Amino acid sequence: MSVGGYQADVPASEVWRRLAEDHDAFLIDVRSQAEWMFVGVPDLSSIGKEALLLEWQRYPGMLRNTEFVTQLRGALGGRGVGEDTALYFLCRSGGRSGAAAAAMTAAGYRNCFNVVDGFEGRLDGTRHRGALEGWKASGLPWVQS
Repeated sequence: MSVGGYQADVPASEVWRRLAEDHDAFLIDVRSQAEWMFVGVPDLSSIGKEALLLEWQRYPGMLRNTEFVTQLRGALGGRGVGEDTALYFLCRSGGRSGAAAAAMTAAGYRNCFNVVDGFEGRLDGTRHRGALEGWKASGLPWVQS
C-alpha cells in the first residue's frame, strides 16, 4: 500500500495502457455530474470499455457522497467485478480520486489506484487546468456531452 491507503498513484497515460491491456480493469470517474457534463468524460470506446461514473462529492453542495462505497460495490458486483480487479479512480486533479481509492481499499478491494494527474491536471502558470498534465493534456480520448 502507498501512503494514501491504496496501491499506487499512476499517471493518466499509464492508466490508459493498463486499461487497454487488462480486460477486467475498470476506470471509475468520481467527479461531479456538472464536471462530466461541462468538462467532459474519458472515452474508452476504442478499447471496448466505458468509464463508470459515480460522484465522490455531490454537486452543487459538494458534500461527500456517504453512500459511495455501497453504490460502487453494487455497481461493480452487478458487472461481476471482484475485489481483486484493478480499479482506477479519476477526478479533476487527483485529490478526490485518492480518497475514493483509499475508501474502496478499506472496503476490501485490493487493487485500487489513483489517477494522480486526474482529468485536467494541476493549475498552470496562468491558473488554468488541462494543459500541463492529466487525461486531456496527455491526448487521451474524451468526449463532451
